[in-house]
Parts: sequence; C-alpha cells; structure tokens
Amino acid sequence: MYNFLLSQIRGMIKELGEMTLMMMSAFSFIIRGKINIKDLLDQMSSIGVDSLFMVSITGLSTGMVLVVQMGSQMVKMGAESYVGGIVALALARELAPNLTAIVVAGRIGSAMAAEIGTMAVTEQIDALHTLAVSPIKYLFVPRVLAAAFMLPILTIFTNAIGIAGGSFVSVMQVNISLVTFKESILSTLLVRDIIGGLAKSFIFGLIIGMVGCYKGFKTYGGAEGVGKSTTNAVVLAIMLILVANYFLSVLVVNVNDTFFAQ
Repeated sequence: MYNFLLSQIRGMIKELGEMTLMMMSAFSFIIRGKINIKDLLDQMSSIGVDSLFMVSITGLSTGMVLVVQMGSQMVKMGAESYVGGIVALALARELAPNLTAIVVAGRIGSAMAAEIGTMAVTEQIDALHTLAVSPIKYLFVPRVLAAAFMLPILTIFTNAIGIAGGSFVSVMQVNISLVTFKESILSTLLVRDIIGGLAKSFIFGLIIGMVGCYKGFKTYGGAEGVGKSTTNAVVLAIMLILVANYFLSVLVVNVNDTFFAQ
C-alpha cells in the first residue's frame, strides 16, 4: 500500500513538472505573439458558445436550490433581507467559478484529450515535427488561451443565470419580494467579490487547457489509450481545480484584507 501511494505521488509530481515545462514553452510563443488567431477564435467558440447551455443549467439550478434550501429558514428568522446577498456572494466567490470549471472540464478537457490523443496515436503529431511545426504552438497555445479567456465569461453568465433563478424562486416560492432580493444583492455584493471569482476562473481555464492537451500528447496504445487519456484528463483537471481553489481562495481573501480593509 505504501509503495503504491508513493508511486502515485511520484507520478503526479512528474506530470505536474512536465505540464509546467509545456506551459513555459507555450508562454514563450505567447510572449512573442506567435498565436494563430483563427485557431484561437475557433477554440473560443467551441469552449464558450457550445458550453452556454450546460453552464446555464448549472447556474440556474444552483441559484434556485440555494434559495430553496435557505429561503424558508431565513424568512422564519426574519432575515429575508439577507437571502439575495448570500446567494450572490456564494455564486460570485465560489459556486459559479468552481461549478463552471468542473462542467467545462468534463466537456472541453475530455474533448481536447480525445482530439489530440487521436492525433498522437495516428502519428499526426509526429508529422508536425517532421514538417518543423511545433505542436505546442499549433495545438497547445490556442486551446489553453481559449480556455483561460472563456472561463471568466462563462462564469459571469453562470452568476447572472444563478441570480435570476434565485430571484424567481424567492418571489414564487419563498415569498420574498423582488425588490428585497435585489436590494440585498446591491448592499452585499462588491466588485472585488466578482473580480476574485473571475480571477479564479482564469486560472481554472489554464488548468483545464493544460491538462487536456498534456494528456492528449501523452496518449499511446490506440483507441484504448485515447479512452484512458480522456478519462484521466477529466479526473486530473477536476482534482487540480479543487486543490487550486483552496490556495486561490486564501490568496483572494488575503488580498482583500490587505488592500480593502476598512
């Protein structure tokens, strides 16, 4: 058991190191402006537009469930004026960035791993090397940038849909007026709360793109290998998102306490 855990830890550290080196190579292309704009826009469309329905359902159900779970109890305690603010804060700081990232990791991370993995097992990536074309520049850079750019936008959309769903349930089921719900949000939610969540989403996007592409590049073993890479990409991306969320949350809180303390 000990040897198994040790081997797993070593394997994860090795993968993190290889992904870091790959990201550094990608940054060198980004800094020099060697970005294929057409590929970038195509990936942004695939990641952003095609994921809107999924994140809409995620945000809507989350906002509605939050109000259902706490609304009645808050009304009984005479604290209905806090419901909107609590829902908005929970969405902006944690739920919207995390749930959006997990949903996108399941859809986009797996797609990246499957697409690049198929190219790897059919020797298309080797052909790129033969043609003196960098797979990092051609495949990695547009996908990672697109994921990093689109995750914050999708998170904003999740926030908006979640608040809309929560306000609907508050009026129709919990008997909290729309004015009370809105004023609670305006008095509680601050711009820095939204910015903190979007900053986390940007990092989550980098993680999703990096893991999906890395697992695709490391694919071998034909169709079976593609399936394993796809599964591993989703699992690893979600694990890294959850781990990174803790450290990013601590960082955001410390920054807010340092620069916005009253």
